[in-house]
Amino acid sequence: MSRMIRGAGLVLAAALALSACGGGDDGGDPLKGGDKGSGGTVTVGSADFAESELLGEIYAQAMEAKGVKVARKFKIGAREVYYGQVESGAIQVFPEYNGALLARVDKSNTTAATTEEVDTALKQKLPPALEILDPSKAEDKDALVVTAETAAKYKLKTIEDLKPVAKDLVVGGPPEFKTRQQGMLGLEKVYGLTFKQFKSLDTGPITLANLKKGQIQAGNLFTTNPAITKDKLVPLEDPKNLFGAQNVLPLVYKSKVDDTARQALNAVSAKLTTQDLIDMNGTMETEKADPEDVAKEWLKKAGLV
Repeated sequence: MSRMIRGAGLVLAAALALSACGGGDDGGDPLKGGDKGSGGTVTVGSADFAESELLGEIYAQAMEAKGVKVARKFKIGAREVYYGQVESGAIQVFPEYNGALLARVDKSNTTAATTEEVDTALKQKLPPALEILDPSKAEDKDALVVTAETAAKYKLKTIEDLKPVAKDLVVGGPPEFKTRQQGMLGLEKVYGLTFKQFKSLDTGPITLANLKKGQIQAGNLFTTNPAITKDKLVPLEDPKNLFGAQNVLPLVYKSKVDDTARQALNAVSAKLTTQDLIDMNGTMETEKADPEDVAKEWLKKAGLV
């Protein structure tokens, strides 16, 4: 799944920040390379959305519970920004989604769809310095979502059902959705859909608001968004597996992650489910709970701390 989390402006800003970095104190810059984990410290990163920060906290606290020294570099930005930081070793552990990661490292429009197929392809395509650890059962997939009223009006159940009416509909989502294979490009190539307009929206909540107000007729949301159930929205089925498997797993810079850290991370994957993500996302949204506290509570319930 493509984690759609900021636009080209963020990428440019991050690039400028990187080019401007000098020696000494990083001033809180989350993109500062640092020492690649020297001194036994493992740096955990996250993208710039709540679920990624939550997963980063879960990974960090799970390792800390096993005596691993951890540093955090959260809210970095889109995959276009953070992937290079992991590849360089500046960040050593990152919560990823296997299908979206594969789309980043393999531009051949792979047909891999299941968890096993995606992970096998990833192991072949990742740079030698990087490694994926065990996938969890938890998935957070991109989905094309409509309101119940729109689904009824156009008799929509699957993405394929949009073909006769797409020309009359506005679809919305974060900027990256417009240019990614697991987005507008794939909707056109795989399903033959040409929409009236794509409306670029910064975040999931803004997409949701536009969808509910009728300003867009279809929106890109993640399947673990609690609003889908709360607002009785309809995620359209994806029979051609455009979005494919999107299991949560740790991406690691393998020379800097020892067996203790690996075991802690794999233990998280063994316990984490999709329903866990939905529940935790709901807690963060409705109760305005801090990801650090939500992560701590889940780890306790899972018996990992």
